[in-house]
Amino acid sequence: MAKSTYSDAAEASRMYETENDLPEKRRAKLNVLMNQRLASAVDLQTQMKQAHWNVKGPSFIGLHELFDQVDEAVESYVDMIAERIVQLGGIAEGTARVAAARSQLPEYPLNIADGLEHVKAVSNALGCFAKQAREAISEATDLEDADTADLFTEVSRGMDKWLWFVEAHNQAPK
Repeated sequence: MAKSTYSDAAEASRMYETENDLPEKRRAKLNVLMNQRLASAVDLQTQMKQAHWNVKGPSFIGLHELFDQVDEAVESYVDMIAERIVQLGGIAEGTARVAAARSQLPEYPLNIADGLEHVKAVSNALGCFAKQAREAISEATDLEDADTADLFTEVSRGMDKWLWFVEAHNQAPK
């Protein structure tokens, strides 16, 4: 999984004028960083739906409902990230095609049905996205944007909570 390239602001799309006091050059770098994380967040949301729709087995109803709850939480993170991009004068680039091209998450396996296989795949996706969120905290801090760092701190805490809920299905004492 590659670290973001927020330093390459040339990737940034058009920036709108704003009275936000962060310098435009810094906002452009933040735009690149956040659009990379937005792509992974959109991908994560679709992965949660994939698990929700296709889980089978004795724990079906519990996992089906849990994966739907995770999806709803991720949807709120998608919205938070996208809105922060726009607040800073950027353009939130969150279409499915953009997400597919830019996501840094591993591909979700399409051929699984067993509940514990989905638990493993969902755990992997949540853990990868949580790592990206923590990297974004550091990168936003380097760019002197405490608000964006705080946003990703909230996302990171949420990811860790959902990871705990999902992993608990596979952590029974032996």
